[in-house]
Amino acid sequence: MSEKPVITQPSYESDPDVVPQSLMRAGVHGRNLLKRSIMRRLRGGQPNPASFRSMAKPFVSLTGKLITQPDTLILAQIRLLRDSSRLGWGILTSGIGNKPLAVAEPDPCDGRFRDQIWSEAMAFNVIKQAYLLSNRWIMDTINDVRGLDDHTRRKLRFFTGQMTDALAPSNFILSNPEVLRATIQSRGKNLLKGLANLLRDLDEGKGPMPFRMSDPDAFTIGENLANTPGDIIYQNELMQLIQYRPTTKTVHRRPLLVIPPWINKYYILDLGEKKSFIRYWVEHGHTVFVVSWVNPGPEMAHKSFEDYMLEGPVAAMNAIEQTTGERELNTVGYCIGGTLLGCTLAWLAARDDDRVKSATFLNSMMDFSDVGDLEVFIDEDAISKLEKAMNKQGYLEGASMATAFNMLRANSLIWSFFVNNYLLGHDTAPFDLLYWNSDATRMPAAMHSFYLRNMYLHNRLREPGGIELGGTPIDLGKVMVPTYFASAIEDHIAPWTSCYKGAQCMGGPVRFVLGGSGHIAGIINPPERRKYGYRLNEDSNLNPDDWLEGSRQLEGSWWPDWVAWAEQFSGGEVKARDTAKGKLPLIEPAPGAYVRDCPT
Repeated sequence: MSEKPVITQPSYESDPDVVPQSLMRAGVHGRNLLKRSIMRRLRGGQPNPASFRSMAKPFVSLTGKLITQPDTLILAQIRLLRDSSRLGWGILTSGIGNKPLAVAEPDPCDGRFRDQIWSEAMAFNVIKQAYLLSNRWIMDTINDVRGLDDHTRRKLRFFTGQMTDALAPSNFILSNPEVLRATIQSRGKNLLKGLANLLRDLDEGKGPMPFRMSDPDAFTIGENLANTPGDIIYQNELMQLIQYRPTTKTVHRRPLLVIPPWINKYYILDLGEKKSFIRYWVEHGHTVFVVSWVNPGPEMAHKSFEDYMLEGPVAAMNAIEQTTGERELNTVGYCIGGTLLGCTLAWLAARDDDRVKSATFLNSMMDFSDVGDLEVFIDEDAISKLEKAMNKQGYLEGASMATAFNMLRANSLIWSFFVNNYLLGHDTAPFDLLYWNSDATRMPAAMHSFYLRNMYLHNRLREPGGIELGGTPIDLGKVMVPTYFASAIEDHIAPWTSCYKGAQCMGGPVRFVLGGSGHIAGIINPPERRKYGYRLNEDSNLNPDDWLEGSRQLEGSWWPDWVAWAEQFSGGEVKARDTAKGKLPLIEPAPGAYVRDCPT
């Protein structure tokens, strides 16, 4: 979901305490792990992102099709013989010409084979080439099988990819030159330290893949994360509402309400002073209010998607009017928070409530016809199994969602950390995005079931009247407020083409910008970093391909473009609002208790 930190290898030779410390840690965590393992088996674990039945069905279909298609099997065998011959001939010519073997090359974004030894040493080069050719052969064979529907073929490619990624030579000690070099140089201390790391993570971690992605001791919420000054001015069962303190003498008359996702904590928008979107909004004269969602427990199993709307953005709008005296406001929604914002706007439109004057959607989907690789987790079998587990415990653990998202980019978000933490024996580096990514929250059973079925499985939100909230059928086409959609071209969670199609469901004028990078870095991209750039096309009525082809590439961050767009809906200037002088009493300083609370 995010950028990968650069991690340097420690000098094992200069640290004589590595061996005794690692042995002691391994012993302590091994003992704790045994106890916890027994307790987990007695309680039952968290559900996996996909059920065994959901994973097995496409392979059963594949087998049935292959039995009736001998020509496909013959073609696959011919291709295998051809690739084997090419590999053999390449080895021969490479040995004679003293040139690196180059029969198959990894994707430029594939970081597994960046070490020069993979190309310079014949043995490792052959291993790499054989792996890449085999992987390509398997995927080509799946593509050649006739009669498979798109959903089944996508699941086959995805789950096969999970297996081939796991079996990559970079994940094994003897076939990874970097690991071998570290093992020789440290006399095996890296493996001992890696074992201690593994036992520690199994003992302390949560979810199916409990490895560390960032140093857990490097960040403290309220100090170097979520540290923009503000106060809690309202709270209910589901959320606390933060009002941030102004840094300008005057502010825009209309406040800005921000609805973050509740799958993770809100502070993705407040990653310290240099990356904080919230601080940026405040510095540009906005009176910013942010919803901080609770991390729900089993007592909130009944909380519905409708409750999240009424106790989230609707309650926040009422509180903002109470404390500031301003009825009109502007809004921002991020990811699922944007989906909720779209539903809220449609609900307000059906009630002739015109208090919202503009809406910004960050990587937010309204049309779920193409959700990318997340589709492999969306079918009746998988959702029914998930609902059974959620109904038993009252919620879905955030670690299960995090695992599903990590599987979408397994090489960079799973196996790179497996190699780094357990084979190389490195400690994880401090990295704010990955620390936040690991700080997942729970989803109440009723809400999450509604969201999965109505949005992902049946795609009812784009249909006029397809969803009813608060006794009111909603229609996105009745939302006439100006909207600003920002997406990221490499987003694997909310594909930009789906976000673009969702923007076309809205009834008012739309401005669509396409940032670089992925789901997080494409949005959290401060101008000072001068990274990624963005694309802009004033015509948002085109199909996605034509929009992209006709767009122009602009340098730097899209944030200043948003500031200029939002200025026209500011409602003029007023004296900066002191949070202590609002009409609602202050509850506590930001970031508040809800974001700090992380039940075990």
